[in-house]
Amino acid sequence: MILRSMQAAALVAVLLAVPVARAVEVAGVKVDDQVKVGANELVLNGAGVRTKVFVKVYVGALYVSQKANTPAALLEAASPRRMTMRMLRDIDADTLYGALRDGLKDNNSEAELAALKASTEHFAEIMKKVGSAKVGDTVAIDFTADGVSVSFNGEPRGKVPGAAFARALLKVWLGDNPVDSSLKKALLGG
Repeated sequence: MILRSMQAAALVAVLLAVPVARAVEVAGVKVDDQVKVGANELVLNGAGVRTKVFVKVYVGALYVSQKANTPAALLEAASPRRMTMRMLRDIDADTLYGALRDGLKDNNSEAELAALKASTEHFAEIMKKVGSAKVGDTVAIDFTADGVSVSFNGEPRGKVPGAAFARALLKVWLGDNPVDSSLKKALLGG
């Protein structure tokens, strides 16, 4: 009897020690608590819905190495970050890139944008190659010290070198004039 109780206690201890991959649900979309980016395990910082004129466009989720609730901490982090956009409606490449381009313009000075012109054009080419995104498709943007990598439904689509461009692009969601202020709050864990 004592042996069986000890075995049960050991089993419970082992089960509690194993991390459980949980998920949250946002607008009917399952958002994982963790993702792996290269060799790095990232945790969900926050997730929310991007809306435009009352239309739900995508569920955005921000993954980080260490959770933070201020834009500065996330923008200045040297560690990898990932922004995922799970489409809630069909959207063509021009519209998706246009929204990101507008977010860049709204959150970076003319001088910063001029310095990043080549990177922005390279990013535009990558996004246009992604093409149209349908309901359920996922665009993932990885931000690292080396720059930005884009994948579509898990398939790599291209890279833009430069930490300055990565910071500028992340401001689309976390800058002073984000694409959606309620999404920014959700991405910050609020």
